[in-house]
Amino acid sequence: MLNKSVLKWGHKLKLQAAKALTSCVFLILATTVVADNPPVYRYQQANGVTAFSDRAPKNRPYQLVRFDCFACDLKSTVNWHNTPLFLQKYQQEITAAALHHQLDPALIRAVIHAESAFNPRALSKSGAAGLMQLMPDTATEVGVKNVWHQQQNIQGGAFYLSSLLKRYKGNIKLAMAAYNAGPGTVDKHQGIPPYAETQTYVERVQLLFSRYQKAGSSS
Repeated sequence: MLNKSVLKWGHKLKLQAAKALTSCVFLILATTVVADNPPVYRYQQANGVTAFSDRAPKNRPYQLVRFDCFACDLKSTVNWHNTPLFLQKYQQEITAAALHHQLDPALIRAVIHAESAFNPRALSKSGAAGLMQLMPDTATEVGVKNVWHQQQNIQGGAFYLSSLLKRYKGNIKLAMAAYNAGPGTVDKHQGIPPYAETQTYVERVQLLFSRYQKAGSSS
């Protein structure tokens, strides 16, 4: 019979090998995402090892890993003039946040659409999470304890968005630029930063905002 210590060593070696393989798979997936931007799902296997896949696992909690906000992809093939809008999702939460923070609900919808395409499990490589892609420091700043809780995420994102609009005296373009690149960067450049991603993001959010406003007024 094998000695127990040998069995433990063998089990430990298998776990280390699994972790190493997972890391390699992640690197391969990360490279693929940069090129083609497919979905990547992160979940824990039964042995506790974190795994990544291009397919959502069945009967197991997972997180969808995004490597860029939805509207930030400069190579996006989405037609932002007619891409389907999300008019029904999170109506109660968005309405409540809009009233509480004195925002147009259409703007909140536009930001959620631009940031996560209304996917509550969206997670960026920089750590931005949830519907409104809150960074950990921002979430803490606005009092969000659980970024994966849809209502908290929307309330926190609306709070942050409202503070940016106040900071830039209602200038939506500057507020959106700050939401994407940070207020410090906007202040440094005294306007929208000369970054292609940020400029594209601002343009797309404004387009979505206009479309959500029109859709709301006609419904």
